[in-house]
Amino acid sequence: MEAKFQIQDILPIALTLVIAGIGITFGLDVMEDVKGDMTADTAAYNATGQAISGVAKIPEKMGLIATVVVAAIIIGVLVRYLMVRYT
Repeated sequence: MEAKFQIQDILPIALTLVIAGIGITFGLDVMEDVKGDMTADTAAYNATGQAISGVAKIPEKMGLIATVVVAAIIIGVLVRYLMVRYT
């Protein structure tokens, strides 16, 4: 399977990353509220803490994901431009 990107694809991808970041932020906030309502040192309390730790790792990688996407688009545009120009 081959993915093809064009330079105008950057804006929708960037908006998707922004919306994902906002959704993850609100989700983490809700999870913290739920955890605060639970009794400490119970299985549910510990599971909620682990879930929060797992979900919190996603935003840490958002910068890397954005860099890879932008690089893929730029490389694709350059390759297409150079192939048309030199063939």
